[in-house]
Amino acid sequence: MNDMQSPKLTVLVVDDAPDSLQVMNAILSPLYKVKVANSGERALKVASGNHPPDLVLLDVVMAGLDGYEVCRRLKDSPMTREIPVIFLTARNEIEDETHGFSCGAVDYIVKPANAPVVLARVRAQLQLKQMSDFLRDQNQFLEREVERRTSETVAMENVTIMTMASLAETRDSDTGNHILRTQHYIKLLAEELRRQPRYAQELSDEVVDLMFKSAPLHDIGKVGIPDSILLKPGKLTPEEFEIMKRHTTIGRDAIQHAEDSLGLEVDFLKYAKEFAYTHQEKWDGSGYPEGLRGEAIPLSGRLMAIADVYDALISSRIYKARMPHEQAVTQIVAGSGSHFDPALVEAFQRIADQFEAVALRYADISPLKADGCTGESR
Repeated sequence: MNDMQSPKLTVLVVDDAPDSLQVMNAILSPLYKVKVANSGERALKVASGNHPPDLVLLDVVMAGLDGYEVCRRLKDSPMTREIPVIFLTARNEIEDETHGFSCGAVDYIVKPANAPVVLARVRAQLQLKQMSDFLRDQNQFLEREVERRTSETVAMENVTIMTMASLAETRDSDTGNHILRTQHYIKLLAEELRRQPRYAQELSDEVVDLMFKSAPLHDIGKVGIPDSILLKPGKLTPEEFEIMKRHTTIGRDAIQHAEDSLGLEVDFLKYAKEFAYTHQEKWDGSGYPEGLRGEAIPLSGRLMAIADVYDALISSRIYKARMPHEQAVTQIVAGSGSHFDPALVEAFQRIADQFEAVALRYADISPLKADGCTGESR
């Protein structure tokens, strides 16, 4: 065999009769590399070694472990279960053959067997194994490629979201890490809320992950608000407030336009649109843009209402000073049943300390003066 030829495949012959081993070696060695084992125990050791065989030709009746038990153990081990096993035995009853297949064998040859039959059966199973190995390798390659491309897609989605959200934040330099904090508030609140049976199904792991991913886009509509209004240090006039209120619709429509351009519905953009459009709605119907009431407001919007207002209260803005955490919690609780969903407020109260921890972890760089004030997110 020259160097350009493929290496010989390996066949392990297992039999405790030396004569049988010699006969099989003579038949197989012109075409294959032959290994021999004179016991079941030895066969298992060889098969699980550094260079496992491509096929096992196995006798049934042997001292110690019989062939059936050897086959079962080969098939039970992740290291050897893919190696095809052919029984080669003098046991010729139907029950014996059936039992051999039930142990995991791919073929069953009854002794005495002539050389052409053995070679044909061995060749057929090795060809099947090579094809199976090829397909398995291809599947593993495809799985790795899908995983890689999925990771790239997720990374691109996350970068796109954060870039778009940061664009809105640059319009209002006082908001700093607001988008990061609201992301984590949403996740904390959703995970606490789903402890209640009525929310467990709606707030699955997948939904919570999608909400976390899309939360930064809740204020994307602010890019469409004039600086004279967005950055005004004092109270907005009624006319200016009407313009400010448009950021909810601008944000929803911008995300919808992006989705329409793709020509398909994107799961996380569903929640992005809900966050952008409904986070200023109030439980009693006095919010905007549609004045929705109670559970007519999407759950995502009700979650963001608490997250957004809490962060606005504890953060410094160009139009207000920050409020201490305890006072902010008191104000959120006071808004239960009017501004906020009472069930969500109860969940918020249980994890308010975790909200404070997020606020500290992602605090804005500039030191903030705690002057205590009322107010809510614009």
